[in-house]
Amino acid sequence: DTSRCSETVLCTTGLLIAALPSLKKEELLQTHVALEDNFMEFREKIRAFLGNSLTALGIETLQVNLGYRCNLACRHCHLQAGPRRTEMMTLETVKEVLRVIEKHEIPTLDITGGSPELNPHFRYLVEKARDFGARVMVRTNLTTFFEEGLKDLPHFFKANGVEVIASLPCYQKENVDRVRGKGVFRKIFQALKILNELGYGEEGSDLKLHLVFNPQGPSLPPPQCSLEKTYKEELKKRYGITFNRLYTITNMPLGRFGETLKKTGSLEEYKRVLISAFNPDTLDGLMCRHLISVGWDGRLYDCDFNQALGLSLLKRYPRHIRDFDFAVLSRREIAVGEHCFGCTAGPGSSCKGVLISS
Repeated sequence: DTSRCSETVLCTTGLLIAALPSLKKEELLQTHVALEDNFMEFREKIRAFLGNSLTALGIETLQVNLGYRCNLACRHCHLQAGPRRTEMMTLETVKEVLRVIEKHEIPTLDITGGSPELNPHFRYLVEKARDFGARVMVRTNLTTFFEEGLKDLPHFFKANGVEVIASLPCYQKENVDRVRGKGVFRKIFQALKILNELGYGEEGSDLKLHLVFNPQGPSLPPPQCSLEKTYKEELKKRYGITFNRLYTITNMPLGRFGETLKKTGSLEEYKRVLISAFNPDTLDGLMCRHLISVGWDGRLYDCDFNQALGLSLLKRYPRHIRDFDFAVLSRREIAVGEHCFGCTAGPGSSCKGVLISS
């Protein structure tokens, strides 16, 4: 039974690790070396199917990380975001981002973090990008709605037609609080109710509300379609909450999640799961082929996961937002590593969920 199976997967997943220290520089270097050792394996697999290196197919989305500061510290976070992180995008860099969006008419701005709403220039970025005609998506944990000075965020989102993408690990109180901390469930569902009252996630509304599910253990997500069905049924029945889509995203063996895998002795096992599930049908839809990731300091990456590793664009390309060259970057060769098997496993994974339908 799909519903029972999904509920078991959802509601027995791991605990919140609120204070895992950031990786030390030496550990990051060791991780990078390990990835370099496996670099050829993924690259050669790509060559076998494409006859060439993995290259971009255009730039439809500018994914901008406004900083690693977050009011939560979730177990699956590949960036190890948390309340103690201080990295934040400056106004100068935000203006460079906006310059690129306006000049090149980038269709979509995907704002992420950390908790991007905590950046003091967040609203300026949203409003200006909307003025330039860009579709704006914001990735949020929803609990920021109750932070000091941010309680009007839902109304700000509505006024600017922001597409909300919210992380939700489960639909039961005890499991959400176990994963993210005591009291988080109440805030998340209060926020969802507020968004519904404003018209988000309602049938026929232009205000889009999407939810995101990440597994907490060393496994691929359940099928997205059936899990979305379960979420919609349970959230409507239990709380009267509606939403548009559920995205399932495969966890990368990086950051805090990678550290957890190491501590439990599951890292190599999980890597084997990802590698053995490689699916060449996912290659056309890989998010790195359709977007550019902008780090909090303006550096450019092929994706948010490469950003987490400090794996910059290849040296022959512009590497900072101030040097943005649309023609060159939209056809660039993509820097790959062992972690890329996460996006090509099974039906594939991206910031918008699976890449191919089951």
